[in-house]
Amino acid sequence: MRAVARQLAEESVVLLANDAGLLPLTDGPGSRIAVIGPMADDPAAMLGCYTFPRHVGVEHPELPLGVEVPTLLESVREALPGAEISHAAGCVPPEPEKSGAVAAGVAGADSPSLGGVLSKPETASGGGAGLPTAAELLGAEEDLLSEAVGLAGAADVCVAVLGDRSGLFGRGTSGEGCDAADLELPGAQGALLDALLSTGTPVVLVLLTGRPYALGRYAGPGRSGGTPPAAAVVQAFFPGEEGGPAVAGVLSGRVNPSGRLPVSVPYGSGGQPWTYLAPQLGLHNEASSLDPTPLYPFGHGLSYTSFAWTGGAVEAADGSAASTADGDGTVLLDTDGEATVRLTVRNTGDRPGTETVQLYLHDPVARTTRPVNRLIGYARVPLGPGEAAEVRFGFHTDLAAYTTRDGRRIVEPGDLELRLAASSADIRHTARVRLNGAERTVGHCRRMVCAAMVHRLGVPGQGTAAAAPEPAREENGTVAVAPPVRSL
Repeated sequence: MRAVARQLAEESVVLLANDAGLLPLTDGPGSRIAVIGPMADDPAAMLGCYTFPRHVGVEHPELPLGVEVPTLLESVREALPGAEISHAAGCVPPEPEKSGAVAAGVAGADSPSLGGVLSKPETASGGGAGLPTAAELLGAEEDLLSEAVGLAGAADVCVAVLGDRSGLFGRGTSGEGCDAADLELPGAQGALLDALLSTGTPVVLVLLTGRPYALGRYAGPGRSGGTPPAAAVVQAFFPGEEGGPAVAGVLSGRVNPSGRLPVSVPYGSGGQPWTYLAPQLGLHNEASSLDPTPLYPFGHGLSYTSFAWTGGAVEAADGSAASTADGDGTVLLDTDGEATVRLTVRNTGDRPGTETVQLYLHDPVARTTRPVNRLIGYARVPLGPGEAAEVRFGFHTDLAAYTTRDGRRIVEPGDLELRLAASSADIRHTARVRLNGAERTVGHCRRMVCAAMVHRLGVPGQGTAAAAPEPAREENGTVAVAPPVRSL
């Protein structure tokens, strides 16, 4: 079971940015890496709110965790045995905001912050018998920050490990019943990250979170922060009991990242962590001076290798050439028809990797407002260096059905676009389809699956080659790799 947990964790880690090519990290003598952050050496940082230790175990702090969970610090030391690795927490772990009390580690309305401002001056005189004063708490946090900045400044690379404390109903910063007023990094972690970036040492930001946080201040184009940007950003969410080795594998290069975002990452703290189902008026427009465009869109994820996409096309489901409208290349289908969407993907880099081809549906005109992009299928395509594979999606017009104002779910005649993409914002090829015929009402037995098949083509001049291992059923060189995607 731990092997399965490791595989799932490795496949779920998302490399959001690697602009400076800093990752993978360099191992060996002379390589100095500072691993900083309150989540770096905390095994519970890997676990979500419904895991037993975070669900029930928090009620019994006297008991051990109950499961072996390597921390990221331990895993990095194991993955990079030749490097000199130092560690500091930098700040206390984040806690949910509490009203009317000073709690250690709380940067809320009633507690000290790294800025040194107290919202309730009377708390500075003392916290009651056995409790530290606000001044003592502030001094302790400043000591933690000073130690972290010193280690980061003396290192070649700083790995900042930040995130959430999972919990239920106010016992965490993320989880059921743990809401957030905005999407700033919780607690003092934002101030810590600012301080680490200001050292000038390249920073790899690793996020162990239950929700996406606003990163526009720290990374990406048009940053709002005044410090150098993070050199790389890794989003791991809550990766589970084998999350430490999985994330360390990505940092060291043992694992080529292949995860993709299941939600967008907003630019500003007042943004929305969208999926991808925004209507046209939800996009950037002249009616608002605020740009809702996410920093990293739904479906985004990078790799240590590169891929080339060629030959996007649509054909009839029986393999024959589909009929096209006069002159514009639009494929004609019946409202109860089906077609195959295909393209070829080649690994053009020097190491094995997995590309994820995503198929989105765009309905330009409908009776009710439709999303700009709706994911209807995807395929993970594992390829060795130089290898290629043909990806085929089986599209049925049932997947274009939507619910009208009178409660019926229909497929109507008209134009559609099938968009092959690397993310919801990175469209690589668009196939235009025109549905002809009568409007059709569909029920619960409609097609809900856009089946994806990957046919391995091998390396030019070498015939068909085995691709990187991928858990799937293979028949005659064709692998079914995509699970069902339900129509919403």
